Amino acid sequence: MSLPHAILTALLEKPSSGLELTRRFDKSIGYFWSATHQQIYRELGKLEADGLIRALPAEQPARGQKKSYEVLPAGRAELERWTSATQDPKPMRDTLLLRLRAAAVVGTAGIEADLRRHLELHERQLTEYREIERRDFPPGRDSPQDRLHHLILRAGIDLETFWTRWLAHALEEFAALPDGRAADTGDTGVTDGAASNGGAGTTPPR
Repeated sequence: MSLPHAILTALLEKPSSGLELTRRFDKSIGYFWSATHQQIYRELGKLEADGLIRALPAEQPARGQKKSYEVLPAGRAELERWTSATQDPKPMRDTLLLRLRAAAVVGTAGIEADLRRHLELHERQLTEYREIERRDFPPGRDSPQDRLHHLILRAGIDLETFWTRWLAHALEEFAALPDGRAADTGDTGVTDGAASNGGAGTTPPR
């Protein structure tokens, strides 16, 4: 249900067409909740059919003109309900961590290079987030909206900082492995017993 609520949020910030929403997702909301052009248009149709948004009347009707949408009172009420509802955190599911678990059994050929690639990508994203912070949140921008937006950005910065540090540490560990392989293909201590405790000891800190 999160995509329609993301769209309601974006439309309350500014009435927009489907194309404008796609561009806004690419530049802002998409950093933490991505959606394709087709998904956005499909959800716009559902939200309109459910009476949560409406298409704004065109000032000068023209063939092929893009429709802009605004949120109706029912849509705002639904967003308020969703925002205030209790939700549990979602467990981490990361293919890279599963691949490392597999590498402990079958060997590490090829994975070290991919760790380096991941590190480069996370470093690039961290640089981008820090540039956004420098550009959009200079000292003195402390309205409630600015502070909440900055808080979201800080989550991205902190997460990318974690991954860059963890990946650097992982590459150090790989450098210490004999012949580029896991030293022991048996039980490694990151065990099924840890998994039975909800993954304690297997999941990086958030």
